Amino acid sequence: MQARVKWVEGLSLLGESSSGHQIMMDGNAGDKAPSPMEMVLMAAGGCSTIDVVSILQKGRYDVIDCEVKLTSRRREEAPRLFTHINLHFIVTGKDLTDKAVERAVMLSAEKYCSVSLMLGKSVEITHSFEIKDVG
Repeated sequence: MQARVKWVEGLSLLGESSSGHQIMMDGNAGDKAPSPMEMVLMAAGGCSTIDVVSILQKGRYDVIDCEVKLTSRRREEAPRLFTHINLHFIVTGKDLTDKAVERAVMLSAEKYCSVSLMLGKSVEITHSFEIKDVG
């Protein structure tokens, strides 16, 4: 996998993935686009959401929606590393069980989500979830 990041102006950057997709980033506290650290946080959420939805669907659960709300803490001094990240999943579907959703979240956390597993080497990562049953 390769990528490219090009400085545009000020602290604005244009990232381009090896698959040809582009995304803006902004080092000025996310003034014009997400900051690189916001991108890392969203990457963890995206990776784990893909896992949770895929695992539930493979288990033949009727998933209608899945959202993950990420909260984090960072060091006050430079480097401003993440010290804690919580991923709170809100899974909406029919006849979802706590056991099935908990299993999907744990499999993502412990086995499948490359981003969270990588971050977990230096960041405390916790998970929680809630189910919205649409009957």
